[in-house]
Amino acid sequence: MELLPTELINQLPKLYEQEKTEDPVVFIKFFCPAGNWTWFVTEGERRGDDFLFFGYVIGLEPEWGYFTLAQLEEINIHGLTVERDLYFKQENFNRCLARWKAERRGR
Repeated sequence: MELLPTELINQLPKLYEQEKTEDPVVFIKFFCPAGNWTWFVTEGERRGDDFLFFGYVIGLEPEWGYFTLAQLEEINIHGLTVERDLYFKQENFNRCLARWKAERRGR
């Protein structure tokens, strides 16, 4: 699976473009099927040979932060790698997080 197709690169705001936005739009959702890690991408741009994202990461502790495409591509837990949610629809962060939490309760 291509984690970052050109069409998504073209839609994604550059770093800091949503910085002053109270409820930024999430453009991409990545997840690791081997655990509970989820990455909600709000911004990003090419940095050398890599791509730097900013977004909300749910991992050991939920937090806003930076991560790279290379970091996501390196993750491999018993053959399971990070995937992009192909059915994810862009929406504001607060709604996105509420939907994610509701999905977890329904399991």
